Amino acid sequence: MIDRLVARVLGLEVRLLACQARLKDRTDPEALHDLRTTTRRLRSLLRPLRGQPGVEQLEAAASRVGGLTTPLRDREVLAAYLLQHHQPQAARRRTAQMAEAYPAVAASPELAQLLIVLDAFPRFLRAAQREGLLKGLRKRIEKRLGKQWEKLDEALHDPAHDRHRLRLLIKRVRYGIDAYPELNRLPKAAMPRLKSAQGALGDWHDCVQWLAMAEQEADLHPCVAVWKTTMAEAEQRADLVLEKLSRDCFKS
Repeated sequence: MIDRLVARVLGLEVRLLACQARLKDRTDPEALHDLRTTTRRLRSLLRPLRGQPGVEQLEAAASRVGGLTTPLRDREVLAAYLLQHHQPQAARRRTAQMAEAYPAVAASPELAQLLIVLDAFPRFLRAAQREGLLKGLRKRIEKRLGKQWEKLDEALHDPAHDRHRLRLLIKRVRYGIDAYPELNRLPKAAMPRLKSAQGALGDWHDCVQWLAMAEQEADLHPCVAVWKTTMAEAEQRADLVLEKLSRDCFKS
């Protein structure tokens, strides 16, 4: 278990370094997205390890990178949408802003600190292993993954459920299983249902974000009516998928 954990940490470190190089040189438009996905995978790997040496510092460093890049990714996604939906001027304005943002992220103190702490983390794990601090680690991880599933169960059966919270809980369950696939005890239908639910809730979330931006940014006003319609449709689609998830993967 610990060997696999160290191997995954090293693999994520290599991917983060590659993302940093791609952002610095502006080689492709997926670099920021890949950086965020890799950071999210790292946080999912760490969440069940809370309480172990070095985890708190690494989680905090990863969180700061997430906070730095979230508004940039939102702008990037919006620019792509605007270009596809015949708003080229608004798209170009945001794309120009992103061209400066990519190398700034690559050179940011947040990313530099994450890479420093991440590089040291396998040594913390091995030291904890030698001192016997990681005994029963597999059971602890299984227990924490199980608690994430229970929280999702409770939220799905709450008549006043909050879509923002459900989206977060679904992402945590999905990425937790991705981080520890050998510990997957979910029903067979769970992963496709979770993926569909995350997609529908993601479409809804985008519209919510963009409508909030449109209140401050006048060049987005032509999109408001479409976004309100799309948001309502995404709400209905999300509710249907969540109902299927609840029915197929949880006891009533």
